[in-house]
Amino acid sequence: MPKHKNSRGSTSRLLPLADQIQQEGEIRPTVRNKRKGKAAKDTEDDGYVDEKLSRRILEQARIQQEELEAEYSLGNSAPKERTTVLDSKNKAEGSDSEDDEWPSLEKAASLEKGTLNEEVQIDPEDEKAIELFMNKNPPLRRTLADIIMEKITEKQTEVETMMSEVSGRPMPQLDPRILEVYKGVKEVLSSYRSGKLPKAFKIVPALSNWEQILYITEPEAWTAAAVYQATRIFSSNLAERMAQRFYNLVLLPRVRDDIAEYKRLNFHLYMALKKALFKPGAWFKGILIPLCESGTCSLREAVIIGSILTKCSIPVLHSSAAMLKIAEMEYNGANSIFLRLLIDKKYALPFRVLDALLFHFLAFRSDKRTLPVLWHQSLLTLCQRYKDDMSSEQKEALLDLLRIHSHPQISNEIRRELVHSKSRDVEVAMD
Repeated sequence: MPKHKNSRGSTSRLLPLADQIQQEGEIRPTVRNKRKGKAAKDTEDDGYVDEKLSRRILEQARIQQEELEAEYSLGNSAPKERTTVLDSKNKAEGSDSEDDEWPSLEKAASLEKGTLNEEVQIDPEDEKAIELFMNKNPPLRRTLADIIMEKITEKQTEVETMMSEVSGRPMPQLDPRILEVYKGVKEVLSSYRSGKLPKAFKIVPALSNWEQILYITEPEAWTAAAVYQATRIFSSNLAERMAQRFYNLVLLPRVRDDIAEYKRLNFHLYMALKKALFKPGAWFKGILIPLCESGTCSLREAVIIGSILTKCSIPVLHSSAAMLKIAEMEYNGANSIFLRLLIDKKYALPFRVLDALLFHFLAFRSDKRTLPVLWHQSLLTLCQRYKDDMSSEQKEALLDLLRIHSHPQISNEIRRELVHSKSRDVEVAMD
């Protein structure tokens, strides 16, 4: 039997057991660690940066130089137009903390408006057809200032009456220091482009009189970037009912005014609409439903705002409630666009919502007006998605409707979908 060799060395055999255990628990440096430490020390002493970091530094220096040339008009030649290239190489070299889908606010503020959202092309004939179904006497649009002043007047009258009856003291007004602070916030928001917001503005959703404080900051004077940041804060921190008021009184008027003035929507305002869908119930009640009820929604507004419905995922219950509400209200051209987009999301709709949609279209049997193409497209989408969920009586009624309101190409397609499909009542009878 060969003799056992001790890997620790022959001297450890002569030591006591306690010393041997203590010696084995110690960390002994090896030659490899010494070489590694030496290499790391040599690398630190070199003072050089790696290739990736050098590329980023040079890129930032180039961007800053172009900004200086554009601002102070240095040189004889015009500054080069900056473009954003989205490829795998640039994405791999970018920062890990950046959002892959949307650029950050700092990048968005530096991009040109034309590169972000091009003007929506609208057919003049379709626009004229939609205008025939608009409300000729629309109600006056109430802004946040109107509602706040009305509430302040009512509250002041009520409290002053109570105070005079009890102690005769007048109603307490806002502290002048608070007014001064939020007037300063108004100046910041009216010129905001990117960066941090004042802390005084971030606590507004937590205040009981947040509408009154918001009125001091004058939301109609905010920049588009400030509206986006405010929407992020209010959609995250307000309850659904309060968020609905913010959407309806601040966000929706600003969006409609921007579309009416520039014939397209600012990038930050479009992002604010998407961010507002964090609370879908408030979004439908504060933006989509009031827009349809106003009777003045233009085709351009419907196309732009409707694209939010296409790009975002929305719970089926909120979408079903919105479709039910739109189907029951008075018809205008924008209703067909929103209904078609919601129907095209292929929800498993409750039968109550499906029946309401069918009654919405069947109600036009007594309408003598020439319906726009959007109405026929919406009906075609409904038949394509839910033809198997309709009863035979409902299909017969729709075929009778096509004899009254027909389109040269679309009506034939609707007829084919209805005829070559199963019926709901037939499947129930077979079961």
